[in-house]
Parts: sequence; structure tokens; C-alpha cells
Amino acid sequence: MTTSSIGYGIIGCGMMGQEHIRNIALLPDAHVAAIFEPDPAMMTAALALAPDARPAASVAELLAMDTVDCVLIASPNHRHLAQLEEIAALRPVPVLVEKPLFTDAADERRIAALTARLPFVWVAMEYRYMPPVANFIEHAGDVTGGIRMLTIREHRFPFLAKVGDWNRFNRNTGGTFVEKCCHFFDLMRLILKSDPVRVMASAGQAVNHLDERYCGETPDILDHGYVLIDFAGGARAMLELSMFAEGSRYQEELCAVGGDGKIECRVPGPGRFWPQHLGATPVPELIISPRNPPGPRLLEFPVDPRLLAAGDHNGSTYFEHARFVAAVRGQGKVEVTLQDGWWAVVMGLAAQRSAREGRTVHLAGEFTLPT
Repeated sequence: MTTSSIGYGIIGCGMMGQEHIRNIALLPDAHVAAIFEPDPAMMTAALALAPDARPAASVAELLAMDTVDCVLIASPNHRHLAQLEEIAALRPVPVLVEKPLFTDAADERRIAALTARLPFVWVAMEYRYMPPVANFIEHAGDVTGGIRMLTIREHRFPFLAKVGDWNRFNRNTGGTFVEKCCHFFDLMRLILKSDPVRVMASAGQAVNHLDERYCGETPDILDHGYVLIDFAGGARAMLELSMFAEGSRYQEELCAVGGDGKIECRVPGPGRFWPQHLGATPVPELIISPRNPPGPRLLEFPVDPRLLAAGDHNGSTYFEHARFVAAVRGQGKVEVTLQDGWWAVVMGLAAQRSAREGRTVHLAGEFTLPT
């Protein structure tokens, strides 16, 4: 790879795709070279953010442009896998693909085939790169003396409106535990350094989208739930999700506990949703609570205002792209692999199945686990 600016080809420029474009613009050594977006309004908005980018009428046309050094896939969930396969067939350049990697349990075997055909795929798990979460990950093992319990809670706003309302139905998203929560299942594996063995979930649709109709159909996506997961290393993890709690001070909260102590992380939601009459947006924070000697210690992690203005994920999208570009240049490695993306989806699918069928899902008996 040359030292010149890395040219991105962008596939899909809705809300998340445009956040990616704004963050790429902050990188000193990368730019958006081409865009494929079939919705005219979204294409217009994307080109306003990246006026030097060339519009493409298809994935194939985008890949044919020699100014494209790598590809970002930010299309609707159910498009990701087929577009990865198209890139593998036509021109296997480095790819950053938004989560989730796939949406249907019937498609899990297709990931193994991609591993050989696309040697450089980075799955976009932005939450790993939020500054307070990154510090939580770094210090959790030492603070706790070995994590035995891990809890992740997200209390947030309902799903936003998307082009064609694709995110209102499980068939397009994989279900809420796949679409929204694969981030958290990825964090669980990363933090615990272990793979899951059993998944138990209870969930439902209690408040959101019940009065909405799309071509006569009512949305079927979950809006709240609990997920309990047993890991091979002996630790236990729990996810608590509510998508009708946007009045909260913090959107994400992580807590790990072990024999030596406890560590917590609190992350506010997007600043654009914070009520202005309450003053400044809350600052992300880390709380370290040793057992002996007892005494909680709070650390704040303010985020650069430029990064906050570029997206809804506390600067993490910028840090993710900086590391991705370094890897494209051969100056780093792929940090979120196809296998990581596969596990996150399978954990979500298992949670969807457990909640739907009212039973424990044993992963080894119901999914083809990596060897």
C-alpha cells in the first residue's frame, strides 16, 4: 500500500453510512473516493458530505474504480452477506463491514467460505473503541482479579426511522438481539476472553411500534429483554435492554465483578438527544471499586467535541477508522475478525430463539461452532 491517501468505496449511505463519512473526513490519510447508494435522497446527502466522491450505480461499478483501495459496507443488515460475497467474487479489497455480519441462522455456513476468499474483513464493532469502554476492557481483569460476573445494560431510545422502514421487521434485521445487541455480545467475549456455551433470554415487544403499520404489517421487533449467558471459562454475563428509556442520564452501563473488586463504565447517549435545558451532556465515566481497601474511585473520559459532532457513538467511529486504515497500510492487524462477527450474531440468534421458544439454547447443539 502506498503512502498516499486511502480511498474508501462506501456501500450504503443512510444514517450510519453518513456518520462513517463524517469520521473518514477527520482522518489525515483517508478520503471517500466512491459511493453506491440506491436511494436518491441519501445519495444527495452523502455527496454533500463527500463532494469529491464519484457516484456508482452498483457495487460492481464501485469496485471497478481504481481510486477505491478499500470498501465500507453500511447497507441494511440483510444486504451485508451478499455484498461481501460480491466483493469476494469481483475484487477482494480490504472491507470494513457494519454489524451484523449476517441475519439468518441458515446463512452461518457462508461465513466460513468467505474466510478464504476475503482475507481482510474487519467487522465494525464501534463500542469497543468508545474511550471509557476501551479503558474498562483494559483494566477489568486487574481490578476484579478475574471477572466472575459481567453485566451490560442499555437503556435507550426506540429504533429510528430508516429508508424503506427495513429495520421494523426481524426478517431484515435478524431481530433486536442481533441488530442492536450483537455489539454487547461481542464485548462480552472480548472482555471475558471466552466463548459462550448456553444462552437464556426473556424478551418482548411492550411499548414501541405497536401502532405502526407498513403495507398492512405490524413491526415484530423486540423492544426490551434480559439475556443470561454462561461462558466456557466459568463466568456469567447478563444483558439488560430497554428501548423505551431515552430519559436516562446514561445509555450504556457496564459492570464487572470478581474476587478483588468491581469496575463500572457509564456512557451517555448521543448528544443530539440530550435535553438542552439540563445543560451540558453527561461525561463518560469509569468507577473502580476495590474490596480491600474499599473506596470507589471515579475517572472521567471527556471526548473531543469534533468527534462527538461527527456521530452518535462517543468518538468510537473515528478511532475504529484510524485503526482500520493503519491495518490497510500494513501497520496493524484486523482487530474484529469474521469469526468475532460470527459469534456476535450467533449469540444474538440464540437469544432470539430462547426468548421465542422459552428455553435454554445450548450453542454446541444448535450451531456449527468454529474448530
